[in-house]
Amino acid sequence: MSKVFPFTAIVHPHAITAPRLVVKMSAIATKNAVESLVVKPPAHPTYDLKGVIQLALSEDAGDLGDVTCKATIPIDMESEAHFLAKEDGIVAGIALAEMIFAEVDPSLKMEWSINDGDKVHKGLKFGKVQGKAHSIVIAERVVLNFMQRMSGIATLTKAMADAAHPSTILETRKTAPGLRLVDKWAVLIGGGKNHRMGLFDMVMIKDNHISAAGGVSKALNSVDQYLEQNKLHMGVEVETRTIAEVREVLDYASQTKTSLTRIMLDNMVVPLSKGDIDVSMLKEAVDLINGRFETEASGNVTLETVHKIGQTGVTYISSGALTHSVKALDISLKIDTELALEVGRRTKRA
Repeated sequence: MSKVFPFTAIVHPHAITAPRLVVKMSAIATKNAVESLVVKPPAHPTYDLKGVIQLALSEDAGDLGDVTCKATIPIDMESEAHFLAKEDGIVAGIALAEMIFAEVDPSLKMEWSINDGDKVHKGLKFGKVQGKAHSIVIAERVVLNFMQRMSGIATLTKAMADAAHPSTILETRKTAPGLRLVDKWAVLIGGGKNHRMGLFDMVMIKDNHISAAGGVSKALNSVDQYLEQNKLHMGVEVETRTIAEVREVLDYASQTKTSLTRIMLDNMVVPLSKGDIDVSMLKEAVDLINGRFETEASGNVTLETVHKIGQTGVTYISSGALTHSVKALDISLKIDTELALEVGRRTKRA
């Protein structure tokens, strides 16, 4: 029989062994819930996660609230609804769902048979929420919008992270506006690592900076002077597009004290026919750098190509597709789960 643990007993998904842990808590406890998470959201100096939740609920409620709920569901009616996976994947957003339910109605209670980062299969009931039916239905779509998107990101991240090994998979800043922290949190849950959060936490010298500065060396020199003058300490990455630019960066670093930490090797993966790729240029660049700096491959990164890229010895592989082309994982929240399963089987979605 599964045991019931308080929310603070969440453990890393890969550490779970039978019998399964059931994570149970009241939404009242979510005020400090983030502190107890194993996979915490990434840090951001200005991002207001509670504000994002409130905005999502507000845009749904408008000025009149849920008129259908008001018309059909008695305000004091109690019920329970179950989360149902309608396809295989990695679940992410359980902790965020707790926060949303708490915002709608702190008296709601949730129970989960899995944790963020766990695998689900089609037809699995993996959690339930109990309390006022009115509150459950009001929160339903907002909870699912976040959870489906986050789970889609986590599912693809897990697949790409496994295939990229021993390289580490990263996302980029190509996230949905206003949802950057949520998208990047999903990447962490899926087993990836975060690239820079924004424009403020890492210097990243890209092609337009290089063109405006008059070349790679001049751009690097300007960054080094700026950081020293402003007494700033942070990672510095420079984009290179050719072997000649890689050599120029290495030549600059050999003659100058620099803050450079990582070299991006952009579009050095060349697509071939039938989905194959040529990584010889990337491999040459990685060998040339020879561990003096971290390396990052970017461009032509897909689930089909990432394994071959990862075998070149590159430190990181970044993929914008993790967040900008996400396919949501199909999850539902149903009061009548038996009927939902019957319909799902008919439509091959359960």
